[in-house]
Amino acid sequence: MHTPHIPVLQEPINNIFNTLTQGIFLDCTLGYAGHSKMILEKHPDISLIACDQDKTALDFSFYSLKEFKNRITLYHCNFSEILKKIDAKNIKNIRGILADIGVSSLQLDQNERGFSINSDFLDMRMNQDETLSAFDVVNFYPQDKLAFIFKEYGELNDAWNLAQKIIKARNKKQITSAKELKEIIGLSKINSRKTQKVILAFQAIRIEVNKELEVLKDFLLQIENLKLQNCILAIISFHSLEDRIIKNFFKKWEKDCICNDKLFKCECGKKNSLGKTINKKVITANQDEIRLNPRSSCAKLRAFYFK
Repeated sequence: MHTPHIPVLQEPINNIFNTLTQGIFLDCTLGYAGHSKMILEKHPDISLIACDQDKTALDFSFYSLKEFKNRITLYHCNFSEILKKIDAKNIKNIRGILADIGVSSLQLDQNERGFSINSDFLDMRMNQDETLSAFDVVNFYPQDKLAFIFKEYGELNDAWNLAQKIIKARNKKQITSAKELKEIIGLSKINSRKTQKVILAFQAIRIEVNKELEVLKDFLLQIENLKLQNCILAIISFHSLEDRIIKNFFKKWEKDCICNDKLFKCECGKKNSLGKTINKKVITANQDEIRLNPRSSCAKLRAFYFK
């Protein structure tokens, strides 16, 4: 069955999880099952628990994985909710966890989903059961709140002016499409950066709509509190804000000493390390993969081993 989405970094993911022999593989962002199908094919004694908040992707993957139906359990939920759905026995048997936290190519390409700057809609909800959409953010957020998300999530220095432009435009008429929003923002590039301002502004709105950074932090805190053993966690992110959060959590998890820096002497016993970072340097797509799938150029992979 042909997948409408090309999974990124398949070879590095395969290498990271090549030691799996038995137990449970948890795919927290199943998408169109590209990564999970590879794992199930290569590891016949592995069972899959997976989730996705996109019903279309979940329905496709259920059919795509039908040959493994006795080895899979699928849930419709956000990846920050999946761990709460798994019982204690299965949690202990998790040996691999994958989270690919980017937007799928199909979501980007579907006009009605409103992710693309050329869309006739303004939506950007990964889970369409949610109420907040990009239309609401663009048309009803006050200027200071708009400026905040452009500054914090888009890392745009002229965030206040950009918010002001949107306010002026929507005072004349509601902004109902991504195309309209693109025209308001413009296609100029940011000095010393290759990325267009409109791409970063759309990214900021999408992060706000889907609460992406909050969801990621919540997920990582849940992982931390589980005290997993003999388990590999791999996370693929697509922008610097997410990658920074992941990197900082991994650094925290590696530390033996968790005492306050102001203490003269360690009081914790220096036995608090949860494991080690597998790849000290972030893994990115090679040129061959980028040629085949240009969207992989932004992918960043980090992995951690819980001892």
